[in-house]
Amino acid sequence: MTEPYILLVEDELHIAQGLKFNLEMEGFVVYHVTTGEQALDKRPWSGCCLVILDRMLPGMDGLEVCRAIRQKNAQLPVLMLTAMDKEQDRIAGLTEGADDYLTKPFSLEEFLLRVKGILRRAGWYRPEAANKDCYRFSANRVYLHQQRAVTEQQEIDLTELETRMLEVFFRHEGEVLSRAELLESVWGVAPDTETRTLDNFIVRLRKYFEKRPGRPQHFLTVRGRGYRFIRHPED
Repeated sequence: MTEPYILLVEDELHIAQGLKFNLEMEGFVVYHVTTGEQALDKRPWSGCCLVILDRMLPGMDGLEVCRAIRQKNAQLPVLMLTAMDKEQDRIAGLTEGADDYLTKPFSLEEFLLRVKGILRRAGWYRPEAANKDCYRFSANRVYLHQQRAVTEQQEIDLTELETRMLEVFFRHEGEVLSRAELLESVWGVAPDTETRTLDNFIVRLRKYFEKRPGRPQHFLTVRGRGYRFIRHPED
């Protein structure tokens, strides 16, 4: 298959058939597998533009698959589906590299919006000039078009949503951004139930870029209002 396709990893056939049908009705090409092993071993990765990944799979579970995907391709978007709706379950999925997390049962309309939003954002960050957009703060360097960052400790391959969130913060440096504004700008939707997803991403950025993540100087919480990015720490 030479044209871009969505890889759907779902072992419940009635769910998979419904998702595949509706995605194809929207014009997407969909390749469906039922296990994590098939997802990782049975297809070339060059044409995949999005992985829709069920959390509960026979054999290799969704978290293991997501971890393996991130080792192969740090930028490939992953939308995780699950019937597990506890906060720690969402945190586990995001920690392993999922870009978004949708809890079953979900509406078809929201599902399609999430898919379209992820694919739309994925097209915003294709490399055009190798060092065109280096953004520096403290000892950190972020290359948005390359989806790459360099810190004092490590070099990081950024996911699509990490890149998008950083771009929004950089563009609005010094401004207080509400959770609703960030969810709308980064995820394309702003459901009230998903605010913890945003908070978990902020924790991830602090681990990447702050010298002391527990006492951040760049990615600040503004109590009751949202978050603010400051390039130069305040005294």
